[in-house]
Amino acid sequence: MSPPGRRAVLKALAATAAVLSAGQLPAVAPRATAAEAGSAAWAVQTLEAFADTLIPGQRRFAGDLAVAGAVSGPGAVQAGVIATLTSPELPLAPLLPELAALLNARAVVYATSHLVLLPITVPAFVGLSFRHRTALVQGLFGPEDPDRAIWQVLSLLTGLAFDTAAHLDTRQAVSTGHPGLTWLGFPRPGTDGLWRFTDYSYGRALATPHPATTDSGSPA
Repeated sequence: MSPPGRRAVLKALAATAAVLSAGQLPAVAPRATAAEAGSAAWAVQTLEAFADTLIPGQRRFAGDLAVAGAVSGPGAVQAGVIATLTSPELPLAPLLPELAALLNARAVVYATSHLVLLPITVPAFVGLSFRHRTALVQGLFGPEDPDRAIWQVLSLLTGLAFDTAAHLDTRQAVSTGHPGLTWLGFPRPGTDGLWRFTDYSYGRALATPHPATTDSGSPA
């Protein structure tokens, strides 16, 4: 990827991560037309395979190629990583095909150097076995990789989809059994929809609240 292209992708990824961490992502996932879905199918499969390599899960159906089925239980794909990445409120969606193309190009190079025969009916990265996907992704995070920062931020977004249900309101995610939050044992809110924790994380209070602290816990 050229330096200008790399900068544009990193800028979009950083902005996406900032929006997600601020909790500003709407709860409604985008809907694509059949034509749009068809043209983006390879990009979606590629990004699903990348996310599944980072946080693997079980296959969603027989013949699921993007998800390698390396483990049992839910992974990033089941937790909604694509809904997170493709939100129309984020600047990342238009760049996803370019990211997928870059990842597939790296997969072709990897396959060539390791004498791996790739199928022509699926994206190159999807055509790799889970073992080879893992080896390739490990290399992408190496300090010498020119696109390392891109993969680092993309992996952060993958983690946010699983660990925080970033594309959903937290109450909605818990009530509907979001796979990631359920797997992690995320607690349910009280009857009023708020979370309160009676036990201190360290088993004791580390400090007393400032007398000017508001009811919401914010400083005055």
